[in-house]
Amino acid sequence: MKSKDGKNRSRGRSAMKVLIDAAAAPAALVYPAYADEPFPFRLGEAGRKAESVTWLYGRTEGDDDVLAAGMGRRGELTLERVRRAGGASARALLREGRGNALLVREPSGLSGAAVTVAGGIAAAEWLQAWLEGWMLGLYRFDAFRQATKTEGDVELLLRSEDWPEMSGDELEAVVRTARNRTAGVMLARDRVNEPPEALNPERFAEWMAEYFSRDDAPVKVRVYRGQELAERRMNGLIAVGAGGRHEPALVEIRYEGDPRLPMLALVGKGVTFDMGGMNVKTGRDISDARMDMGGAAAVVGAMDILLRERAKVNVTALIPVVDNLPDSRAMLPSSVIRYPNGLTVQVANTDGEGRLILADALIHAANIGAAEAIDIATLTGNIGVALGLGIAGIWGDEEMTRELVEIGERNGERLWPMPLMDEYEAELRSDYADLRNVSGSTLAGAITAALFLRRFVTDSMRWVHIDMAGTVQYKQDVGYSEAGATGYGARLLADYAVKRAQR
Repeated sequence: MKSKDGKNRSRGRSAMKVLIDAAAAPAALVYPAYADEPFPFRLGEAGRKAESVTWLYGRTEGDDDVLAAGMGRRGELTLERVRRAGGASARALLREGRGNALLVREPSGLSGAAVTVAGGIAAAEWLQAWLEGWMLGLYRFDAFRQATKTEGDVELLLRSEDWPEMSGDELEAVVRTARNRTAGVMLARDRVNEPPEALNPERFAEWMAEYFSRDDAPVKVRVYRGQELAERRMNGLIAVGAGGRHEPALVEIRYEGDPRLPMLALVGKGVTFDMGGMNVKTGRDISDARMDMGGAAAVVGAMDILLRERAKVNVTALIPVVDNLPDSRAMLPSSVIRYPNGLTVQVANTDGEGRLILADALIHAANIGAAEAIDIATLTGNIGVALGLGIAGIWGDEEMTRELVEIGERNGERLWPMPLMDEYEAELRSDYADLRNVSGSTLAGAITAALFLRRFVTDSMRWVHIDMAGTVQYKQDVGYSEAGATGYGARLLADYAVKRAQR
């Protein structure tokens, strides 16, 4: 959203303030506590377990209050564990009403290799991970709260003497990078958390055009809607959006940080509310139908990170936005959609709408010259059944998959490679069109969805598909994510774009 001073503001809130060598006295000290290692205060092994936080209150007025952040064994440390410790610490301080806290890197008496490296993690990586977890842990989507709004923030204080491996400028750079990355994730969270009266296809498209149109970066935004969709035969979008009162659109955001590089297309599913169309969803609470644009939000967040970092990449975001609602004008089961690549699709179930609009975007990606494409979508409930809520599935090009999996293991947005089983494609056969939009079987729905999308990828374009339906939200606070949208995918896509440009 845009404030009166012209700057784009987050709908949610998070403490983004990190002070280096501040004169202010800290309200508390935060110590990482590793298992089986000396600690300056009495602390049991339970307080050293990963993701645990333990308050050690000063006995007298002059003593500092200490928060021990459990890290587990140093040799088993991961960047994700550091992020979660940072998020848990920030939340604990917020609950106690502490306005700031000093992060004490190591208990006194530890030096040398123990200070320089923790579990094989360099100091700058450790600190960036902690900062990301801290900032994201304090995120709250409270734009619509009144009486129950959580007040207060927590500033993080750092001492440059605790980070001898880095100069002052390098330390500032780590803080800046963490701030840029978390801003992109929070932007994605905001979009997913928005209720339908605040975010619909028309408003979403307008917001993207407004947010990404700027004079200080090589970025261009184009919104295809109405007659332009018809001229480009984006018939999936037109058919899915027929039942909604808000006009569908395809938003194209081109960022040419280095136009000499081959183009990477990031394709994000943007169904701002999914009632299932004429195959209407039912349930006691289906309010998370507003979250079916988590893929679009991930792409928006990734583009925001790349722009903030002024990354030398050549990336185009393609975001089809639409509502999938029942109405007298809505697409009907058994309808046939004709695509410009020559394929016809029988709509066997109108709740399989995501793949219909992604097909439009993948065809468009090839038409504008993309060398690689990543589509990311809250596509199937089947993927959550297979993998749970902590990891997304990925299909497609083996090299791209391998790189994305490696990136996800480091930044916490994990992926599991899934097979493209050619023989399962028989389940997509139609009696009167080239293929159906959903399988004739109740099994392997996530795989057959990926197989459907593959039919719309040209041989000239390398491609992977990410099904993030399980990872788009948490039902309760987990790690550095509050209940609601996780912002999954923003860092994953941005990191891949940067790594790809460095090949």
